[in-house]
Amino acid sequence: MKKISPIKAKTLRHYGQSLDERIDDLLSDQLLRNLIFPVFLVLIAGREWWIYYKNIPPSPKLLTFFAIVSVIYSCYKIRKILKEVKHLSQGREGERAVGQYLESFREKGWKVYHDIIGEGFNIDHVIISEKGVFIIETKTYSKPGGKKPIINYDGQALSIDGFNTKDKILIQARAASNWMKNLIKDTTGQMHTIRPVVVFPGWFIETSQEARCSDVWVLNPKALSAYIENQRTTISIDQVNLISYHLSRYVRAKEAEPKK
Repeated sequence: MKKISPIKAKTLRHYGQSLDERIDDLLSDQLLRNLIFPVFLVLIAGREWWIYYKNIPPSPKLLTFFAIVSVIYSCYKIRKILKEVKHLSQGREGERAVGQYLESFREKGWKVYHDIIGEGFNIDHVIISEKGVFIIETKTYSKPGGKKPIINYDGQALSIDGFNTKDKILIQARAASNWMKNLIKDTTGQMHTIRPVVVFPGWFIETSQEARCSDVWVLNPKALSAYIENQRTTISIDQVNLISYHLSRYVRAKEAEPKK
């Protein structure tokens, strides 16, 4: 008798899943591809040198040239891949730390989702509560050694350890918020204001008076709960459940799509 799994629906995505997939691709595909070819050429060149020293006519010089070029190119590519893996790994750890912290919000009755896939981008976390819908973008930046890690936010731009990022990060958060707003409208028929939030694990955030009135929150993750709690109730529990239901369906549908 044929046996089938008792789990019918695909599980929802976990925090950092997109980065996990990207790291796996870099390590299992691109890194391996850049190792195999030069190793193959080195082995062929070694064989040719053996023939050469045994006074057999074929010359190893051409293959040696290609082997050296291949090794140099592959070293460059491997170094670049490992650098990206390190960067992605740090981002993944940040998303995991924030995701684990957000899981505690479920005790408040809030709905929490991770790694929502859009068209060519992903939203790290989504919180749905009677206080509103919040999309969370996690930015895991290395901290300066020997001094307090401070980010200044004036409502228009961020200054991270003295480096002005202009409004690129805020534009990304707003774009993700608009996408989520349209998704909820398309799936539920309801219009809701979506609050974009950017969190920086391990950093102290200094905000101006203008920043406190901005549409985008920039916070240390530990401040998020208090910020949400201080908002007025804008969504009924039925609406929370409806949005959550349709977002779950969207996530599972995306997971069922064939990988490109």
